[in-house]
Amino acid sequence: MTSVAYPHISLDSANVPVLTGTRIKVVEIVLDHLAHGADAEEIQRQFSFLTLGQIHSALAYYYDHQEELEQDIAQRLRKVGEIQSRLGNSPVASRLKGIKNQP
Repeated sequence: MTSVAYPHISLDSANVPVLTGTRIKVVEIVLDHLAHGADAEEIQRQFSFLTLGQIHSALAYYYDHQEELEQDIAQRLRKVGEIQSRLGNSPVASRLKGIKNQP
């Protein structure tokens, strides 16, 4: 198997892929792409300090490591769900839901 280098990607101290020289996790770029259908140019508008090369490298890393990163995303979503369950609805969220459900 051929080894692929990602010049814009490195692993942080927790072994999480990040864009080299930043604290931006590859998964953050991927989530913008997956959740919002954002292409590289749209992502760059949100993260103007990143180059298109960095963004494309993050997306390439995702597609080459898709199963691993999707497991990471699923784990992050579970954590969010657990935290939300423990906290319950905030007063603001309850009011907004009440307003939304009114005729």
